[in-house]
Amino acid sequence: MRPIPSRLSYLFLHLFAFCYYAQVTNQSPPNFTQHVSEQSKVTDRVSRRLIRIYQLYSRTSGKHVQVLPNKKINAMADDGDVHAKLIVETDTFGSRVRIKGAETGFYICMNKRGKLIGKKNGQGRDCIFTEIVLENNYTALRNARYEGWYMAFTRRGRPRKGSRTRQHQREVHFMKRLPKGQQPTHPSHHRPFDFIHYPFSQRTKRTRDSSER
Repeated sequence: MRPIPSRLSYLFLHLFAFCYYAQVTNQSPPNFTQHVSEQSKVTDRVSRRLIRIYQLYSRTSGKHVQVLPNKKINAMADDGDVHAKLIVETDTFGSRVRIKGAETGFYICMNKRGKLIGKKNGQGRDCIFTEIVLENNYTALRNARYEGWYMAFTRRGRPRKGSRTRQHQREVHFMKRLPKGQQPTHPSHHRPFDFIHYPFSQRTKRTRDSSER
């Protein structure tokens, strides 16, 4: 014969259930903004890379950023110059990118002294930049490895050390421009969807006939 629980046992169980419910309901909701911020700092190796092609117009030099065959980087290229054409690859679902010269294949990276250099292998964090859209509609590129250091060029188009850069400086402001002669893709120019008509199976035919009735 099973023992009958006492009234004290029932009170204890109800008290335990109440405390557990209060602990669960008092938990703060997940911080989605913090989650996105943390995930944006991690390389996304699952999603498909988004690749864009454009030029970077320097606000100070009035020229475009170029990657030369000798691995040097400056902002002295004219509009449409072959070395000013850049391939920009997304690193995460956020705004982190890798930038390389379309002609040379060298990635724009930053060394520990804050100097911009070209590298054949751009997998390191020193070759990743975060795109920051500013209030004046210019874009700043902050290095992922050296926090607070930006890609920057002087009036003569020479690279400026990252340790001497700040977000409000004109030297770090860029404007994205399509290569000369390239037109933006218009939605009306997109290829229409192709509808593939598969042959009906016997089961599909019966389902379609029953629905028509």
